[in-house]
Amino acid sequence: MLMLSGLDSAKEEHRVVEQLFLERGLATFAVDGPGQGEAEYDLPIRADWSGPGKALLDALAAEPRIDGSRLGVWGVSLGGYYAPRVAAAGGDRVKACVALAGPYDFGDCWSCLPELTREAFRVRAGAPTQEEARRLAYTLTLEGTASAITAPLLVVFGRKDRLIPWRQAERLAAATGGDSELLMLEEGNHGCANLTPWHRPYTADWLAQRLKGTTR
Repeated sequence: MLMLSGLDSAKEEHRVVEQLFLERGLATFAVDGPGQGEAEYDLPIRADWSGPGKALLDALAAEPRIDGSRLGVWGVSLGGYYAPRVAAAGGDRVKACVALAGPYDFGDCWSCLPELTREAFRVRAGAPTQEEARRLAYTLTLEGTASAITAPLLVVFGRKDRLIPWRQAERLAAATGGDSELLMLEEGNHGCANLTPWHRPYTADWLAQRLKGTTR
């Protein structure tokens, strides 16, 4: 499982989720991509994750202890946008994808974002002004890309998410080119962090079923 962080999170924050995957026999690889964690000092946020995604999939597939024919990708928040981009770029190599609280079109969410979130995006995108940051936000869209996703896709979302409107989840689930499932938690906040027992074990079982043919 390739694990991707959000706008203001880093790979070290995924330990609890990783443990659920490990308990089900799924190897995990959490990474800081462009604009994330340690990588933010050298690489700005980028909308097109086909390059980073393919590079990461190539690296994982080359590991002798990993079955390169059974790769999955999981992402949370802005990582929930990156994960579908990786799945679209990875083609048949990606056997399952989970998008947790990710936007379909980040620009469409811009006016609803708190000032702190917009400023974090500006800095990590390397934009000199908020206006330029807003322009870059509109490049983070799955329009025209989601249809290339052939792997099974699980979209997890909270209807009370105050950062990303829940309609974004519906757009992603409807636009994918493969099988998709939308798990909408009515009381869920951003990342459904307030309802982890209602989606984390389910997600881990869902992934194990598709990558191993088993659950815990």
